[in-house]
Amino acid sequence: MFSSFITFCSKFNSNIINLFLIHLTLASCNFLDTTNKNNSQLENWITLSLVTNYSYASDLQRSAREKIGILPSSVPGSETDSIALINLGNKLFRDNRLSSNHVQSCLTCHPIDGNAVGMDRQSTSRGTFGQLGKRNTPTILNVGFLPIIFWDGRRNTLYEQAIDPFVNPLEMSLPSETELLTRIQNDSSYTSFFANAFPDSPAPSIHSIRLGLVAFERSLVSKSRFDDFLESNVLALKTDELEGLKIFLDVGCTNCHDQNLLGGSKFAKLDTAHSYNANDFGRSEFTGNSADNFFFKVPPLRNVTLTAPYFHDGSVSTIKEAVRRMNHYNLNRTISNSEIDLLVSFLKTLSDKTKTN
Repeated sequence: MFSSFITFCSKFNSNIINLFLIHLTLASCNFLDTTNKNNSQLENWITLSLVTNYSYASDLQRSAREKIGILPSSVPGSETDSIALINLGNKLFRDNRLSSNHVQSCLTCHPIDGNAVGMDRQSTSRGTFGQLGKRNTPTILNVGFLPIIFWDGRRNTLYEQAIDPFVNPLEMSLPSETELLTRIQNDSSYTSFFANAFPDSPAPSIHSIRLGLVAFERSLVSKSRFDDFLESNVLALKTDELEGLKIFLDVGCTNCHDQNLLGGSKFAKLDTAHSYNANDFGRSEFTGNSADNFFFKVPPLRNVTLTAPYFHDGSVSTIKEAVRRMNHYNLNRTISNSEIDLLVSFLKTLSDKTKTN
């Protein structure tokens, strides 16, 4: 029976054999003095347990694929992004000389080196002169997949957004796009970067600056254990993580946190059961429509356990409290404290595998 079961499992995922052997070893330690009859019972129990667990995980995998979907390995549109263009964008992204007083770069608020996940973990970031920003800085990882940019959705594409931080008075505070271009034109260290990225038109321009930044940002694709689970490895998640995923799907979290980023594709009105920045009217400040008051982009949940604090004003410091507050939205049912713990276990599987939870 064992050999036939292993052959069956190996057709789906070789890792299940390792799980089988672990179960067998643990069980054997407790049944060292069993009779042949007990050995047969143990054999049947292990086989049934493994089949049941595998079937449960496989069903969840299928449901998650349908309700969430698989994240592509690269951002649409990045097919033509050359290494030279990405390198140019990386240089622009890290250059603090492109801020008003030469102390801040894009990397300041969106750190990506080491365990950093593309946001500075401040409630709201400070600009180049110490001025306090209005909203919490989101992670820049996977930003190329987003159809909505900024909390209020005032930009639809990375290309449109690329220059905004440089000329925003609350961020890098340059007086104009012309000043940005002038600084780059006067910096000889950029000459080879633009020449390599644009051999036919090497002179810097606002257009080529935008293209470089977009190419670099599109390269920041973050993959997680949840992706392993969705793509191929049905055993990638532990029992508590699977239980958390089941709750996530069952109670309707995907009503808002949908598609392969688990959010980022729509706007929702923030509940009023808790105190947030009452002076921030959200999307209506861009649209001018009072019906949009207190509507904000639903944040994508990838890397969410690494990107505290939470909400548009960064007022919630822990992921558990952030999940608890979601009870006030239109879920299919109220979630308990124990279920919140399981949901957090699942959310941790959304973290980039190269970072630390």
